[in-house]
This record gives sequence, C-alpha cells and structure tokens, in this order.
Amino acid sequence: MLERIDRAWRVAATGLCFASFGTGSLMLGMVVFPMLRACIRDSRRRSAVARWMIRHTFRSFVTLMRATRVLSVEVRGLERLQGGGRLILANHPTLIDVVLLMALIEQGDCVVKGALSRNPITRGPVRAAGFVFNDDGGEELLEGCVRSVRTGNNLIIFPEGTRTSRTEPMRLQRGAARVAVHGELDITPVRIHCAPLTLAKGEKWWQVPPRRAHIRIEVDEVIRVSPFIAAAPSAALAARHLNRHLTDYFSREHELASA
Repeated sequence: MLERIDRAWRVAATGLCFASFGTGSLMLGMVVFPMLRACIRDSRRRSAVARWMIRHTFRSFVTLMRATRVLSVEVRGLERLQGGGRLILANHPTLIDVVLLMALIEQGDCVVKGALSRNPITRGPVRAAGFVFNDDGGEELLEGCVRSVRTGNNLIIFPEGTRTSRTEPMRLQRGAARVAVHGELDITPVRIHCAPLTLAKGEKWWQVPPRRAHIRIEVDEVIRVSPFIAAAPSAALAARHLNRHLTDYFSREHELASA
C-alpha cells in the first residue's frame, strides 16, 4: 500500500514539476526576455544575462524535483566544470539531462534542434540565449560550435544526438568529434547514470519507476584531442578515431546501466 501511495505521489509531483517548468518557460519567453531585449542592446551581454536566468530557472526546477522526491541527484567532480571555454560531451539517458547540466554550468551553451526556436514554450529562452542551432548540420554548425567555446562559453553536446535506447547498442554521431578536432578542443566528458531509469527514450512523463530515481553525474578527467590529431593523416580520420574512442568510453556506462 505504501509503495502504491509513493508511486502515485511521484506521478502527481512529476506532473506538477513539468507544469511549473512549462509555465516558467512561457513567462520567460513572453515577458522577461522581451523586456531584456528592450533594455539591453548589446547582443552578447543580453545572451549572457539570458543564460544566467536560464541556469537559475533550471536550478529551481531541479530543486523542485528533489524537494518533491521525484528524484535525487549526486554530482561527482563538479570542480572540473569550473571556468569557461569548455567542450562538454555527455551521454543522454533521460529527458532532463540538459536541464541538469545547464543548472550546474556557468555560461552554458548547447546545440539545440531548430524546432525548439519555433516551439511556443521554448522559443523565447533558446532565442534569447543565442544557443547553437543544428538546422544546417554542416560547416556552419561546426564553426558555430567552435566559436562558442572560443568566446568563453561551456558548450554541451550529446554525441548520440538523441536519448540513449534501452535495448540498442550505443551509437555516437561523428559531429561532436569533428568539433573537437576542427577546433583542437579538449573534451570534458560527463557520464550520467540514472537508476532506476526514468524519462527515457519513448517513455511518457507519467511512467515513473517503482522507486525514486537517483541520478549520478560524474565529471571525468579531460580527454586530450592532440594525440588523435597527431596520429592521423587527416582531420576526418582523426575525428573517426576519436569518435570510436568516445563510443567505447560512453558505452561502458550504457552497459552498466543495462546490466
């Protein structure tokens, strides 16, 4: 009986959290960011302020999820995220991974789908923050990612491009490796583990696990890119070798989660 009550509470609390998130995003997009656009003319300063607001909004959302016992969060190696100009690559087991990381990282940037700039809930925040859009998917996207890091932002990329499948082997797209090689950017890797898994690919928000989910975020030592560049005759081959290394690296976390 207590287990059923706990699960029913977590379903209701999850709905409350996501409703609050949607309402907050609409308020930011319809009220706060238009005011920001009118008050701050300089686009770079405006984006920095918008990202600061988004970070603290996301932190409030995570705090709410923890306070209502929807989930618990543990972070290891947070000091490795200090400072700017980082390329941060992470696996992607849950819907809220980007929210968790953006809540931890100062001056965070991320690669987002162009559709988010047209969604009524998300378009205000993503446009105001000046996030990198992946509509092009070619050289323009590559240059945009490198430029973001070199201007001091901490760019978050999920190399899988979508949430991890429960049943299929992990597959990484080569775009993140290409960004690292093209910009000669070292990688700060982040492993996200969720047990029991919740908000996974193909799951609805109300499909909560039997017990409260615990999310562990581990920030590991930097992966140096220069050895991959030096060992390959071309940038394309260096990116391929780096992508293979990253696939092996993140697959270990996926195998542990699936075991």
